[in-house]
Amino acid sequence: MFERKALVLDIDGTLTNSKKEITPKTAEAIRGIMKAGHALILASGRPTPGMRRYERELELGKYGGYLLSFNGARIIDCKSQDVILQRTLPKNIPCEVYEFAREKEAGIISYYLGENREDYEARGKSLEKKGIDPKGSYVLSAFEPDEYILLEARINGLPVITVYDFEEFINYPVNKCLITAPGMLAAGYEKELIARYGDTLSIYRSEEFFLEAMPYKVSKAYSLDSILGKIGVKRENTVCCGDGFNDISMIKYAGVGVAMANAREEVRKEADFVTGSNDEDGLVEVIDRFIMRGEK
Repeated sequence: MFERKALVLDIDGTLTNSKKEITPKTAEAIRGIMKAGHALILASGRPTPGMRRYERELELGKYGGYLLSFNGARIIDCKSQDVILQRTLPKNIPCEVYEFAREKEAGIISYYLGENREDYEARGKSLEKKGIDPKGSYVLSAFEPDEYILLEARINGLPVITVYDFEEFINYPVNKCLITAPGMLAAGYEKELIARYGDTLSIYRSEEFFLEAMPYKVSKAYSLDSILGKIGVKRENTVCCGDGFNDISMIKYAGVGVAMANAREEVRKEADFVTGSNDEDGLVEVIDRFIMRGEK
């Protein structure tokens, strides 16, 4: 009897190699599981537009797949383009987190997504007055962007707009804010924000220099648990693969939790299996061993 499985993949350092590309071998193996009737979920801290390139490359609209963006605060069904899960920050939080970043002289960003009707209706006209395409998607920086903000924009293929009226501009529901600072400083800021908001927000670092402020209890694991039943997959039939701090929740949650060889030690410790690196097509071994075994 066929049991549907789900392969859940982080993007950076997992699905993509060091050049931020999906290799032909990995892409072929992934399409193979979708053709066989299994589910593919891309799970990333990226905003939704930053995942669209890989949605197109893997033809998720054709085969059926899901984009779990903002570390799980938003999930899209690629075939229908319906939003099947959405969590946003409390209205007061962007301003409060902005004040924290300003005091620390850290960077802070959020996002404007022209593909989101709510964002477009809230701030589209304001952008248009500034000569900015309101149907585009942007990284919104409260201050002159630092190297980490520029990296975030480059990874996602999004332009940066410096919004000096950040507190007034972010007057629509947002899925997350991101604070940026060198690793040692970010570690301290993480502790401070958890002490202040631990009962109302999810606070964690996705990279040493990226500090995420997310809706309460939102994580990749939380969001997977919310949708697996809807897509006909049992928890024990999920295989979750990642390499970063923000992948630990889903690796621990999965039926099989997989860390890439290039993953941080903290991530590898939590995994059931460590596969080859993202530059060695490590996902192909995972697919052969845990998804397609006995089906070829």
